[in-house]
Order: sequence, then structure tokens, then C-alpha cells
Amino acid sequence: MLSKRLNFFIKNKYMLIACLILMGYLLPYYLLGEDSHIRLHDNLDSNIVWYKILAESGQIFTLTDTALPNVINGLPRSTLPSGFDAVVWLYVLFEPMTAYSISQTIMRFAALFGMYFLLSKHIFRTSSNTYIHIITVGASLAFAMLPYWPSGVLSIAGIPLALHLFLTIRKYGWGAPKYHWILLLVIPFFSNFVLSFIFFLGLLGVFWLIDWIQTKKANWPFFTAIAAMTGIYLIKDYLLIISMFFDEGFTSHRDELDLGYNTFARSVELSWENFLYGHTHDMALQTYLIIPTILIALLVAAFSNVKPRLLMSFFVFNLAISVWYAFWYWEGWRIVKDNFSLANTFNFARVHFLDPPIWYICFALALIILWRHLKFGKAIACTLILLQCLLAFGTTEELRYGAVNTPTFKEFYSEELFDEIEEYIARDQSEYRVVSIGMHPTIAQYNGFYTLDTYNNAFPLEYKHAFREVIAGELDKSPTLENYYDAWGGRLYTYVAEHGKDYMFTKNRDGAIEQLDIDTQALKELGGDYILSAVPIENAEELGLQHEHTFESEESIWRIELYSVS
Repeated sequence: MLSKRLNFFIKNKYMLIACLILMGYLLPYYLLGEDSHIRLHDNLDSNIVWYKILAESGQIFTLTDTALPNVINGLPRSTLPSGFDAVVWLYVLFEPMTAYSISQTIMRFAALFGMYFLLSKHIFRTSSNTYIHIITVGASLAFAMLPYWPSGVLSIAGIPLALHLFLTIRKYGWGAPKYHWILLLVIPFFSNFVLSFIFFLGLLGVFWLIDWIQTKKANWPFFTAIAAMTGIYLIKDYLLIISMFFDEGFTSHRDELDLGYNTFARSVELSWENFLYGHTHDMALQTYLIIPTILIALLVAAFSNVKPRLLMSFFVFNLAISVWYAFWYWEGWRIVKDNFSLANTFNFARVHFLDPPIWYICFALALIILWRHLKFGKAIACTLILLQCLLAFGTTEELRYGAVNTPTFKEFYSEELFDEIEEYIARDQSEYRVVSIGMHPTIAQYNGFYTLDTYNNAFPLEYKHAFREVIAGELDKSPTLENYYDAWGGRLYTYVAEHGKDYMFTKNRDGAIEQLDIDTQALKELGGDYILSAVPIENAEELGLQHEHTFESEESIWRIELYSVS
């Protein structure tokens, strides 16, 4: 028995080391809890609060697109995650930071094992050679530690695992292990269809069709797997499907999106930017090591009379994805977007979320060439793996965001301070509405306040127009903010021209507003009773605002000025 265990550890020593390193990567979440530094953009300022609101709403499952009263006097239920989203249930069962930590753990280990199995079973088809094993484990570990968009969970990190499962089913048909089918049908509950898997499954469908044409045989198990996963996504997003196609529902603000006016030259520039540096939501850290490694490997292959077709294909494919992403915002597409609503409301540029897995497949393929064909290839390959892993480890949220002094989870939401505000107002939170200035409105939402402002993927267009009347004076003073609100408008914020797109006026900053031009009557008509401002409003009396109280504490990063709308 002891001998079997010893053999197991010896055989899998590199993977066990990778697991230990990944546990170290995740350790700050569990040691620090709410004192952790985590991503703010599209995370603290949005998704975490969406999950919390939904978990507490009593409307996780509903057959109709009901409205949640906490936000904008009735946020349509279909704009929030599905009740079949597994992460929603993490927020039901655990406190938000604990749920967040668990989802991060699922994401990272799925990425590690998914990429490892994809490389070892399908790209190299063997891991018996020591150097292949080191490269597959090393590339997989670096991939698992990338700074993914946190709420995506398996939307990007799970793509290698899904591809491994599909390729296994394609190869073995109905004889593929049962757990492969089970895992394939579980992934949709931890990932987002419209974000990435709609493109992934679409490409697999093309792959299946090419197979059929080439072999003259339809691989029905493979087709069934693709159809089954697509079907699970459609069931999971039932409310969104119903609201879009079978119910009048509401007219989304996305119907008035007016994005994509880049010149041809800017589109070319953006293509290279994405290819070299990636996107904030899918950073692959390819710039400094991976791309040079690939280019050197291609040169080595040319001098060694090796034809790295797979490496070249993936490399060119990633370039093509970057070109597609950039040119989706090219002004030449306006004729299509202006005449076909789907092209305007659905972001087809999101195919770029497929970038990271492709980069790490390329990285592994390039390392194999260096290992085999350079005199000191082994040392070079191991050094590159180590450096890339160190680079990725350095992007752990605690290190990355702690270094730039962003607030911790606890500091950002400052529950104790907002409890004081609630106690001061001394009314049930459902009886009044607030807006925020100088800070994200989701902070108030997190603390139970009913807000007229918000940040969401979709909301009624009618409400966007009504809220614009409140902030029209400030938008008039800033063409940048005006275009930001009218052309996109996902952030229904009480904008201040003096602040621009800065919504983090903590108590150690001076952001007092000399002349705030908002329509308090329009605010009152929407139901606005209070303004939670992170900065003083010097013309408050002129606006008909009454300063109620200033709230601050040593523990909180905020100093909140409470104004009532008279």
C-alpha cells in the first residue's frame, strides 16, 4: 500500500507541486477573508453585488420577468444571473467573500487540470517523457494563475477542460467515459454562454461539419455533446431567452447602443494592442515571454527543418481573433449595426475571450521545439516556465491590488459606516431611494439601500431616459461623459463633470463639488429622497438639498455626506 502511494507521488510529483503552488496562490483569500484586496472594476463595483442582491431577493427562480425593487425602482430579473448559475448558490449558502473565494478556487483548479489534460492527451498525446510532462504541467500552472475576470469562473478558465472533454468524445464516441459527459454538462452552470461559450461551441460546430465533409461520416456522439451543452445553456438562461423572444418584456437600453466609430488606422492599432497585450478581462500575460518564445521557436524550427504547423496555425488564429475584435469597433461596420439590431446589441467582439487558452497551447508547443532543438534547450525551457509562472503568480489579487493601495473588500463596502447611515435615517430601507456621488452606487446596494442609480448589463431604456433628466446639466458640461452615457450608458451614475469617470473619492481625497448641476425635481419625481455623497456639495442649498449629517470612522475609507432632497 505504501509502495503504491509512493509510486503515485513519484509519478505525479510535478502536478502535485503545481497544486501546492496554486494553493499558495489562493491562500490569501482564506487567510485574509474580507481584508483581502480584490479587483474593483467589473467585480467589487458590480458582479459581487448582483449576486448578493439576487441571493437575498427571493426571486432566484421565476417564470416571469419580475422586477427587483432594490434597484432603479424595478430592475428586470432577466438582467441578473440565472437561477441555474452555480455561483448564485454559493452566495446563497455563504457570505459574499467566502463565496468569492470558493469560485476562485474552482476556477483555478479547473484551469490547471483542464489545460494539463488538453496538452497531455490531445496536443502531445503523451506525458511519459519527462520533458513533455514538465512543459505540460508548467504551462498549465501558469495558465491557472492568470488574472482572469473573477466573475467569469469557467467562462475562460474552463475552455481547455471543455475542449479536452469534447475531443475525447470525438475520439471515442459513445465509448467515452461517463464522467466526461457529466463534466461536460456541469461546466455550463459555472460559465457564461454569451460571454465566451457561444463562440467556442460555434467553432466546435464548424469543426464537426469539417469532420463530416472530410470523412463522409457524421460523428453523432460529438454532435450530441455539442448540442447537449448548448441545450443546457439555453435552459440555464431560460429567463433571458423568454424575455428576448417570447415576451414583450422591456425595451433594453442596449437597443440604443451607439458604439464603434474607430477609424481604419485606429482599428489596425487596436488589433496589435490586443494581440500583444490582451484585454482587461482576458489577460494572458503573453507580451514579455510567450510571444518572444513563440517567435524564437519558429526561427529554430525553420533552421532545424521542422514544420510546426499546429503552432503556426494557433498563432495566426490568435492574430485573426485580435483583428476581428478590433475591427468590430471600426466605423465601416456601422451600416450593419444600424440596420440589424442583433449586430448592435450583441458584442461579437467577445470572441477574444478565446485568446488565453490558445496562447498557452502555443507556449507549450514552442517550449517543446526549444527543448528538442537547442543545445541548452532544457535549461532555457525550464527557465521560461519558471519566469512565466512567477509573472502569473505576481498577479494574484492580493499582491496586484494591494501594491496600488486599492481598498480591501471590507473597506470598500464599509458595512458598519452604512449601518450608521441607515440608523440615522431610521426608516425601512424600502421606503426611500438614494443616489450616490463620488462612489459606486453598488456600495449602497450592497448595504441594503434602494438606489435609483446602478451599474448593470441591461435595464429599461425608458428609465435611462428618465435618469438622464437628473444629470443632464452635468452631461452638458462634459462631452466625454455625455457620449459615455448616451452611446453606452451601462453606468447609470450621478455624474459630476468636475470628477469625470472617477468614482472613488475616499476620505483622504479632496473632491468637493463647487457647482453641481443636477435636476433635483427630476430626482424627486423618480422617488429620490437622499444623496450619499463622498464629497461636500458646496451649492447644496441652491439645489434644494439639506445637509443632514457627516458619517466617518477610522475603519472606513469613506466620509459620507448625507443630503436630503427637499
